[in-house]
Amino acid sequence: MKKMKKYSLIFIISLIGIFFLSNSCQKDEHDLGALVAPKNVTLNYEIVGADAENPFGDGSGLVNFTATATNANTYTFDFGDGSDKMISASGQVTKRFSTTGIIVYNVTVHAVGTGGITSIKSTQVEVLSTFEDTEAVQYLTGGSSKTWYWAYDQPGFAGLGPTSEDNGNAEFTWAAWWSIAANDPAKECMYDAEFVFTKTESGMTFEQTTGPAFIPGTYAGKIGVQGDVCHDQTVAYPLYGVKNVSFAPSTSNASVVGQYRGTTMTFSDEGFMCWWVGASEYDIIEVTDNILKVRIKEDDTYAWYHTFTSVKPE
Repeated sequence: MKKMKKYSLIFIISLIGIFFLSNSCQKDEHDLGALVAPKNVTLNYEIVGADAENPFGDGSGLVNFTATATNANTYTFDFGDGSDKMISASGQVTKRFSTTGIIVYNVTVHAVGTGGITSIKSTQVEVLSTFEDTEAVQYLTGGSSKTWYWAYDQPGFAGLGPTSEDNGNAEFTWAAWWSIAANDPAKECMYDAEFVFTKTESGMTFEQTTGPAFIPGTYAGKIGVQGDVCHDQTVAYPLYGVKNVSFAPSTSNASVVGQYRGTTMTFSDEGFMCWWVGASEYDIIEVTDNILKVRIKEDDTYAWYHTFTSVKPE
């Protein structure tokens, strides 16, 4: 009799467990929603400046893309040129293709639905880009391959400033907030970083071959790591590997007002030059045989200014 009571109790407990598990699963399914793949995906584009006489555009390389789909939450664009993908909630993005000449690109959009299920649509776009900065390529690569270093023996080789105009002046064009001292021991962990620019048949590549990533406190807080120290690739995952480099005319207000070179340099695959702030687009302020000065925008508040040299400091 005792055994029967014991088995009955176990059976009841099991039924209660199944009931709660079933309710829990139903609640999870309700919270997640139905897993529906987007349908009727379309991908259209407009080449800026294209007309009967200039079917491939005005040479800027700019193309406006519009994707639509039923049941899509976001759209991810892969432009087929080695550059980083773009994500858009509206399905509208503008892309600048920077390889010189008339080039055919295979562009793919991933329409992302509930639960991450995607539907894909691809198209080909043939577009003209006439912008090039052969002099910058020559300086950076020396005509083949060239290594650059932090110019840490120079005052102000790293600095911080605002990204927008302040009180009607041009403080947003230089490191108005903070400038580092030469040979600052607090940044010594990054001084052995080496950056190699290599000229290729199709353009130029970049690679940080040695050294860590330095993550300033302004950005470290956003990604939940310790700031103002060096990290390896387990934290700064885009640190190593060969990146493609593309050039485009700079459109930033700082470049115009600050009388920068007028060239923007962008690394593929989220590449960066040691100082990681989640950005890969650099305004070139100045470049010569042995000096490279750049500005990189972290967000709508912070802009960083860096100086590199092709002659390793003692």
